[in-house]
Amino acid sequence: MTRLFSVSLACSALLAAAACAEESDGTANAEPSSASAPEWTMEDVNAAPDEWRQVDADNMLIFETSKGRIIIEMLPDVAPNHVEQFRTIAESGDFDGTSFHRVIDDFMAQGGDIFALKGRESGLPDLKGEFTFRRNPQEMKINPVGPEGGATQGLYKGFPIATQSAYLAEMTKDGSVDSWVPHCPGIVSTARTDDPNSANSQFFLMRYQAEHLDKGYTAWGRVIDGFDVVRAIKIGPEPNGTPIEDPDILEEAYMASELPEDERPVAYVQSTDIQVWTDRLAAAAQLKNDICDIPRVPAVIDE
Repeated sequence: MTRLFSVSLACSALLAAAACAEESDGTANAEPSSASAPEWTMEDVNAAPDEWRQVDADNMLIFETSKGRIIIEMLPDVAPNHVEQFRTIAESGDFDGTSFHRVIDDFMAQGGDIFALKGRESGLPDLKGEFTFRRNPQEMKINPVGPEGGATQGLYKGFPIATQSAYLAEMTKDGSVDSWVPHCPGIVSTARTDDPNSANSQFFLMRYQAEHLDKGYTAWGRVIDGFDVVRAIKIGPEPNGTPIEDPDILEEAYMASELPEDERPVAYVQSTDIQVWTDRLAAAAQLKNDICDIPRVPAVIDE
């Protein structure tokens, strides 16, 4: 079953309809050139180890595709049930051989349709939407864009975060505010039907920003290596990105933790509480930039 998108119903599903709306006003979600991550190496990590965070192998999802490797960091802090489900499916091998069946050039690449390959679903229950999460500003601090108390955007573990202002937490019973992961380039999110609680196995990789998806689709991961591969995945015909003749394939999906320790890649993500990021976020606040306009937080992969 193809979730969220239907070949025969152009622009009928929610995400497809949003894509059509974008086309109607002539705008495209082009990622600014400044958002390209700089090149870093293990020499940089070893020279300043306190400025880099090692990614937990249990949250490191690896896609081996016909276009190359994509490494994703999953973030259970924001969508624990989705992270657990996608981890389980990857470990089961059910993603292996599935295609990127719907790809729109200036939008996203969708995959994970197990039914199309095997004639059955994942066997796991549909997921309740985790579109937003409750964040206690004292316990889950972000590196903010602008003054901390009033900031509505920032970075957490390298992930872009949008949020209610922290000062509102003082007015809530749980001392928390609503927050969410915006659909910036490189974010991994979840496909669904028009039922908000119908997500199961299908995912999409953001090729560009899509603000209209925020708080309506569950984002749970970020591409930390292989964003060029995401951009290279074969696109489908306009306007809906499907069907694709001879599509690119997700040949194998697995968790880094499944590999022996001496064989698994190790990922390091740059910390965003260092001076260079403090300055960058302050400049973004001054310019009133969107969090998706800020350069993606870089990672280094040690093979």
